Amino acid sequence: MPSQQKTLPPKSEVSRLDRYFKVTERGSTYSREIRGGFATFFAMSYIVVLNPLILAGADSNGDSLGSARVAAVTALVAGVMTILMGAWAKHPFAMAAGLGVNAFIAVTVATNPGLTWPDVMGLVVISGLTMLVLVLTGFRTAVFNAVPQSLKSAIVVGIGMFIALIGLVNSGFVRRIPDAAGTTVPVGLGYDGALTGWPILVFVIGLLLTVALVVRKVRGAILIGIVVSAVLANILEAVFKIGPSFDGTTANPQGWSLVAPALPEWALPDLSLLGQANLFGAFSTLGATSALLLAFVILLSIFFDAMGTMVGLSNEAGTVDKDGNIPDVDKVLLVDALGAVVGGGASASSNQIYVESGAGIGEGARTGLASIVTGVLFIAAMFLTPLIHLVPFEAVAPALVVVGFMMISHVSKIEWDDLGVAIPAFLTFVLMPFTYSIANGIGAGFVSFVFIRAIQGRAREVHPLMWAVAAAFALFFGIGVIEQAMGV
Repeated sequence: MPSQQKTLPPKSEVSRLDRYFKVTERGSTYSREIRGGFATFFAMSYIVVLNPLILAGADSNGDSLGSARVAAVTALVAGVMTILMGAWAKHPFAMAAGLGVNAFIAVTVATNPGLTWPDVMGLVVISGLTMLVLVLTGFRTAVFNAVPQSLKSAIVVGIGMFIALIGLVNSGFVRRIPDAAGTTVPVGLGYDGALTGWPILVFVIGLLLTVALVVRKVRGAILIGIVVSAVLANILEAVFKIGPSFDGTTANPQGWSLVAPALPEWALPDLSLLGQANLFGAFSTLGATSALLLAFVILLSIFFDAMGTMVGLSNEAGTVDKDGNIPDVDKVLLVDALGAVVGGGASASSNQIYVESGAGIGEGARTGLASIVTGVLFIAAMFLTPLIHLVPFEAVAPALVVVGFMMISHVSKIEWDDLGVAIPAFLTFVLMPFTYSIANGIGAGFVSFVFIRAIQGRAREVHPLMWAVAAAFALFFGIGVIEQAMGV
């Protein structure tokens, strides 16, 4: 939870590094920042393995990006952008390839006939450049300031629920239930309604240990929980040879969710994907209208995913002022916009602020020093790609569940007696985990907010930018109908 402000020592007693990152001013210490940086890296390092799986399909020419090459650029861009976020924007926010955007790109954009992977990544770059312009003109910051405080609190709660669900699903404690007929609930407990397998045991022990340490207010509680769980996971894998839940051919419901614990090996990264994006390839293939529609959906997703995550993490870190403003917010948004440009240009896809940064914040991180630590670890992972195999999902998931609890406590800050914001707030934090998308939750909240205020006869109280953004989200939600009507 946000750290308590302490009486600051005289300025002469604070080092230049401390003053630059505001370590003491934000109630942190160097050791907390380092622990937080490690905790965040372990919580989100899975992206180096998962991103290549998402972008594994072949394009219209039958060419693929290649798993090893995508893993290398994923780690490189995440490391560089996270270090930039820490060194310049000075916030404990780590960045990496965004899963929501990547899934949309792989399933919807890349399947368009005639499009190649360079064409697809060109659309990501264009979306990032557009967002860069919106930040530089002050539009993105103005939208952030136009959002009512109760909706900002709802975003924090929604991200807390979302990050907790990620932890429960990644651990296998909660699983999707495959049902072609759609006759059952979408998720259930464990496998066939039962908790079985050694990986589940690692998660349960890790969760109980982390909760016990947090309750006892032990320093480094979250990181200790991760490390102990990871050690246990490696011992169990060495003894029982459990293996992953899916090795590419065979399913193993009692295996590790994505990666089985293993020792790392040195390997030179293949960075040949850098600079391969074709900026206007999609326009010549699909036509201007269709290409712009796809770029618009990508833009809206990365625009509001980042804003929502930034609000949630800043509130949890306690770095917002009494008016709800985030220090150096323009720098944060600028780095995030650059993440889309650089990520697309490297074929790693759009990079954005990660909700798993909450693991580091829960560990006590409050400044950009933690992000620099995380970024350096990502650079190391580029050479030691199997490094992340040391810490499977099940070892990190308990930290995400505990951080989710911390963030959900902000529900008390919502104005429940005003239905004009209470209902939109509810839709915001419910739809984030239920649709597995921060942007979807924010969109539902914004659209319902302006609608209800209009019904209440209080339309004049709504900021003009909220009307504009709500209209954009209405277009976003109806994009399927629009594309069908246009034959896209």
